[in-house]
Amino acid sequence: MAELRKDPVTERWVIIATERGKRPFDFVSEDFNEGDASNCPFCYGNENKTPSEILAIRPKGTSPNSTGWTVRDIPNKYPALNKKEPLTQGDNGFYSQMTGFGIHEVVVESPDHFKKFQDLSNEEIQDVLKVFQARIKSLYEDERNQYVLIFKNEGPQAGASLSHTHSQIIATPIIPKRVLEELDGVEVYRKNKQGCLFCDMIEEEKKVAKRIIYENEYYISFCPYASRFPFEICFLPKYHQKDFYESSEHLEEMTEALRITLSKLSSALKRPQYNFIIHTSPNSNNPDGSKDRDVKDYHWHFEIMPRLTKVAGFEWGSGFYINPTPPEEAAEYMREAKQKLQTS
Repeated sequence: MAELRKDPVTERWVIIATERGKRPFDFVSEDFNEGDASNCPFCYGNENKTPSEILAIRPKGTSPNSTGWTVRDIPNKYPALNKKEPLTQGDNGFYSQMTGFGIHEVVVESPDHFKKFQDLSNEEIQDVLKVFQARIKSLYEDERNQYVLIFKNEGPQAGASLSHTHSQIIATPIIPKRVLEELDGVEVYRKNKQGCLFCDMIEEEKKVAKRIIYENEYYISFCPYASRFPFEICFLPKYHQKDFYESSEHLEEMTEALRITLSKLSSALKRPQYNFIIHTSPNSNNPDGSKDRDVKDYHWHFEIMPRLTKVAGFEWGSGFYINPTPPEEAAEYMREAKQKLQTS
């Protein structure tokens, strides 16, 4: 029987349409071309095919823009926004506009052309997370960058144009609407319930124990109650933390939990194409970005979304999402999946 479920953060309604017949085993991933490693700009020996690196994890004594690196952060060669643009805004007749100021970077997560993120070792993933945190912290030193979004497009259906494992960083001079919706939801909840919405959500998921995929002492992953997509995953710290870049104390546990969660997803659905995004608190150095909001109750999190269904006319026209797989079934399927064992 179909259900309508309400997302407690954004107050968005989702239709869990079980009668559409999609069960976990019905989803089959399509193979995609890994491309030509010899011409890949992200592979060893092709460092001259990319802009000069901003930050890299590499052994001491190796030169920038040479081989030897394990993680490499570079400017996007075809940026959506440009830091050389002056930041101005105004009106264009009836409409509002801003210049295209911003930052767009690419994080190459491994020199291995054929390794996927979930195949990396704990140490390799930890290095990627360290680069993410370092770049957010650095970009927030410029108060013009009101928000930094980190995201990954895995596979062409998820928007990737290159198969070599990588993620992207975009800093914007405004806070994205999706984040504003979460900030509003958190603030309303705090006023009504006197607590953190995400912390209370974690307690509810632990109590129900039907949608949890994996947890350790400090981190948890689960399929949200009002999942927009089949096998959607929320990954976040069990302790309260508003800024992702400040979560370094338990980085080893974060790495382990994230790798196991993605490995279970990969095993359950035979390496699906997916997106993940990191939602963190806006830039507290910006005098205008969060002036009307108390963001101390925000709680950073990953959203992981396999690309298994298509968004069509009803979704675009109504704002509803139709999910044919109950999150309880999806979580159970992933819990039981064997993940690739990797301890270092």
